[in-house]
Amino acid sequence: MIKVLTLFLFLLFSLDSYAQNTIHGKTTDENGNSIPGVNVYIKDAYDGAISDSTGKFTFKTSSEGPVTLIGSFIGYKSAEQYLDINKNNIEINLKLIEEISELNAVVITAGSFEAGDKKRATVLSLLDIITTAGADADISATLQTVPGVQKVGEQEGLFVRGGSAEEAKIIIDGAVVNNFFYSSIPGIASRGRFSPFLFSGTSFTSGGYSALYGQALSAVLNLESVDLPARSEFQLGVSPIFLSAGFQKVNSEKTQSFGASYSYANLGLYMAVIPQRFDISQAPIGHDGDMNYRFKTKKNGIFKAYATYSFGKQGIRQESLDSIGLKNGYRVDNANVYFNTSFKQSLGKHWKYFGVASYSYNKDNIDAKLLNDQNQQLMNIGIESLDNVNFSSIATQQMWQLRSLLERKFDGLNALRFGAEAWYNKDHADINSAFFNGETDIEDTYGAAFVESDIYLSKNLAFRPGIRIEYSKLISRANIAPRMSLSYKIAPQMQLTADYGIFYQTPERKYLLFDNDFDFQRADHYILTYQWLTKDYTFRIQAYDKEYVSLVKTDDNAISIANTNGTGYARGLEFFWRDKKTFKGFNYWLSYSYIDTKRDYLNYPISATPTFAARHSGSIVLKKFWMSKFIGINWSYTVTSGRPYFNPNLPAEDFLSEKTRVYQSHNVSVNWLTNIFKSNAVVVFSLNNVFNQKQIFGYNYSSRLLDENNLYVRKAVQPPTAQSVFLGVFMSWGVDRTLDNINNNL
Repeated sequence: MIKVLTLFLFLLFSLDSYAQNTIHGKTTDENGNSIPGVNVYIKDAYDGAISDSTGKFTFKTSSEGPVTLIGSFIGYKSAEQYLDINKNNIEINLKLIEEISELNAVVITAGSFEAGDKKRATVLSLLDIITTAGADADISATLQTVPGVQKVGEQEGLFVRGGSAEEAKIIIDGAVVNNFFYSSIPGIASRGRFSPFLFSGTSFTSGGYSALYGQALSAVLNLESVDLPARSEFQLGVSPIFLSAGFQKVNSEKTQSFGASYSYANLGLYMAVIPQRFDISQAPIGHDGDMNYRFKTKKNGIFKAYATYSFGKQGIRQESLDSIGLKNGYRVDNANVYFNTSFKQSLGKHWKYFGVASYSYNKDNIDAKLLNDQNQQLMNIGIESLDNVNFSSIATQQMWQLRSLLERKFDGLNALRFGAEAWYNKDHADINSAFFNGETDIEDTYGAAFVESDIYLSKNLAFRPGIRIEYSKLISRANIAPRMSLSYKIAPQMQLTADYGIFYQTPERKYLLFDNDFDFQRADHYILTYQWLTKDYTFRIQAYDKEYVSLVKTDDNAISIANTNGTGYARGLEFFWRDKKTFKGFNYWLSYSYIDTKRDYLNYPISATPTFAARHSGSIVLKKFWMSKFIGINWSYTVTSGRPYFNPNLPAEDFLSEKTRVYQSHNVSVNWLTNIFKSNAVVVFSLNNVFNQKQIFGYNYSSRLLDENNLYVRKAVQPPTAQSVFLGVFMSWGVDRTLDNINNNL
């Protein structure tokens, strides 16, 4: 027993003799604040301790000589300190630097509205785009319910913060789309060519956008196509006005997919049932087809190819304002081809590559005629304004684009992106008119290089500087466009962002046919954004000032460019609120925009508010989904104050001084999820302008006929119908979208 006790005491004192060195200290952050709960230990040893509530720690170790002391804690980068243990009672302080991650860091937004499933916080979902009442599953129409985008019913395009449609660019997988919208008839807006189901992500930036993009004075809509479908499927759509079918085939390894679709639309029956404001000479007919191929590489890269073809025709006749008993006929036949290939691939641990090549071709065959009451063409009657109605042209536009981008990731969320792109545009027109007969050709080669960096100064402060250098061969000019964004996280889910940038755009090529020695157009953006964003709520206020430093000025007939000395401004305040939680199965958003804008451009005699800008505009969008019945009801209300219109009866100093009546529209749609022929089906019904409110977009005036008050005769520009109705069934075999609808309304 004595021997055992002796051996035990010997071992006890021996162990104690090996643990004579004490290490103590304190754990703090970079600001000197104590961090409790830090795991402090010696590398490759079992000795260590946990810091207490004051950040202090102490422990004994038997280690001697050079060692590495490590402090680790969730949310911070591990701190390492080299020690030489040669004495007892060593004091050391460990400073831990907070680790920046997507979960806790400020988000550099540049004031964008994003939609999709890849972002950790989005304002709109892709299902919102599809189901918003009044938008008819058109991406651009849905965006008209968010702040900054004007409702301009007589012309297609995105009109953003006092900018014309030409000032907004639409991009698919990094490549600009030259003819995103179908060709239209004057006074009747057309919709976009591309289905929202093609895209997994949508980012709309109404100002201050990234240096990665250019040639847009106002805004950029960036669309990202679907990478790889979840599974194979077949789709069928049926309605009184169209028939569509498509499929997606995914291989068993889920590394490749191939798909195609075709749709045929004919509005003849619709126009025969629904009263039209125009005499229809050719009911709109359209054929659309597309194919896609996707291949996933072994290193999480993906190659995507997409091709589409469309052909359509439409024509109308309406009474001539310059004569009694005569008509103006207008018809357009359009053919369009678009091809896009993109590739993205990780290159090692820190690098990523993005590349895209695209080609687009658009052909418009336009035929305008002066007609008698028997719809026969009249020519050379000796009255200039009437003879000028006769016009025909065959116009083609082609665009090639190449783009490459490299991204380097650093510690935290810091990143560097740089790349270059080149565009080649070629336009040709064969024109036959009273004032010009002949052919026109114009080409432009455009190149740009860009660099941009995400710099996280802390988890609460981030800076994104960027610069873009551009050159246009057509005008023989180059520019340098700096951009920057500074975001500060005030509190969880709450941040402030300040954006500044210079944005250039080449004048429209149609103005450069006879002279091209002109400079770029230019706009400077200043934006301040406050945003509170959670999973269920979004609150955003933006104030902005857009200064137009250089705009196109034309001759009196707005045919050829005179100079780029035009100027203007757009200043405003915008508000957005979204609530997806307060009422179960019910979500809504509210938006309001105020704008003060004037410009002196084109053939404006003075600086004036343009016809596409309303001082006040707002939207209310409501969505209710009954999960037990699989029925969703969507309602939207849009209101804008009157927009300016040109009245030739007024003197030049009153140019664009008169405004239309207030525009209002109530819209409703119903979606019923059911099963038809063993398919997952959605039955859709929609009615626009429910209360049949009178909508006026502007006025057209006669150039020669006067009324009883000795004023030029006029006619209101209105939608083709007072109300529009749609009924359709969309069936899918292979993919059940029921959960998408349910999850969007939880």
